[in-house]
Amino acid sequence: MVTRVATVAFAGIEAVPVDVQVQIAPGNANFILVGLPDKAVKESGERVRAALFASGIGLPPKRITVNLAPADLPKEGSHYDLPIALGIMAAIGAIPQDALDGYLALGELGLDGRLAHVGGVLPAAIAAQARELGLICAAASGPEAAWAGETLDIIAAQSLLALANHLTGHQRAPRPLPARHLPTAALPDLSEVRGQQVARRALEVAAAGGHNLLLIGPPGAGKSMLAARLPSILPPLNPRELLDVSMIQSIAGELVGGAISDRRPFRAPHHSASMAALVGGGLRVRPGEVSLAHNGVLFLDELPEFAPGVLDSLRQPLEAGETVIARANARIAYPSRVQLIAAMNPCKCGLAGTPGHTCRRGAACADDYQARVSGPFLDRIDIRIDVPAVTAADMIAPAAASESSAAVAARVAAARERQRQRFLDHGAPALHTNAAAGPSLIEALVNPDKDSQTLLLAAAERFNLSARAYHRVLKVALTLADLAGADRVTRPHIAEALSYRLNFGLG
Repeated sequence: MVTRVATVAFAGIEAVPVDVQVQIAPGNANFILVGLPDKAVKESGERVRAALFASGIGLPPKRITVNLAPADLPKEGSHYDLPIALGIMAAIGAIPQDALDGYLALGELGLDGRLAHVGGVLPAAIAAQARELGLICAAASGPEAAWAGETLDIIAAQSLLALANHLTGHQRAPRPLPARHLPTAALPDLSEVRGQQVARRALEVAAAGGHNLLLIGPPGAGKSMLAARLPSILPPLNPRELLDVSMIQSIAGELVGGAISDRRPFRAPHHSASMAALVGGGLRVRPGEVSLAHNGVLFLDELPEFAPGVLDSLRQPLEAGETVIARANARIAYPSRVQLIAAMNPCKCGLAGTPGHTCRRGAACADDYQARVSGPFLDRIDIRIDVPAVTAADMIAPAAASESSAAVAARVAAARERQRQRFLDHGAPALHTNAAAGPSLIEALVNPDKDSQTLLLAAAERFNLSARAYHRVLKVALTLADLAGADRVTRPHIAEALSYRLNFGLG
């Protein structure tokens, strides 16, 4: 007789059904695990054996075969420990075999029989809900699983023994409650930034429309300071965005205590980051920084210091909002709809263009440094702003002179609400920002008048704007109109959008 326990394997953020089959047959005492397991799964046999022994359950001196079906699907991770142990317990009669019917199980076992948290519990819980199954997991994973729905039957136990007591009806475990992370520390406030009115305006426009932004200026001008304050003016995640972000964080094991937060992610990888770290991959494919920043902000400081190949690997995620990792035996996709904020010095010494300073290498100092960033990558950045050095007058000005994040966030929220309603009226409810709109839709929404068309034509011919650049100018112009509360895009909006696009002679 074969005992079956349902579990999952992970392909991106998708939970793929896996059937754990356990057979105990006469023969020499042996524990055989098949079904294309990796090293972590192969080692589960010893963890299961020790956990059962610690729980007072001895394995019979027979041939125990465990099959993870489908057999051609690679199995990775330690979350197979619990379904294997439950299958063996049901096979030897330690728990009723029908007690596992209607449940999906995942969890890691300690040698003392305790259940440990594993990544991917939230996608697994959602998959169980879709298949009308309950979920068996570790107690530490319960608050995370509870977010899948109030109707989901969840058994969250501290140990294998407690789980057996629950399944046999001796001691019932309470259903876990969803946990919410409430950050105690306030976000950095925009009022702390002195001067930089143009950069503050650009940051507000970028936040309102979800546009990519490049800040160029000398060291100490406040580029990183401005970028760090972008989350304080962004609206909180809506329920759909929150679910997507939490599923990625769950796969990556970054949901502390199973608690989720509606704050938008802010990821700032060091410029030494590898391609796998930034876009995902590795021996065991995991989401990279661009996916972990989904529906949030990806901040790349010292942009030219990143390896050129690493930066160019971001071109597809920035354009499509999705990272596709292709392997010989697998194709995995992670959502990667991010707002890119980048900062860089104008040259290697950092002071090109500063009054009273002349680079030793002349114009070649700035040209060579800026050439480290490819044109196709820059083409995907909507707004490029010069951030000059802060003057002494700005530094001694009273702090109250600068507008707070709360005031800017109110205008951003109003602009985003206009965009949400507009896309809803045009049959695109999945879109929430102008930056995410497609070319045909943005052309229909902007519909520039004759004066605006003349200006756009002159700029396109003078600066050789690509089709992508043209549409991104329209998107920024539409965001400027939303911030102004205007019903249509006019020539001043187009002119300001072009000024953001054509800075520094970067195209």
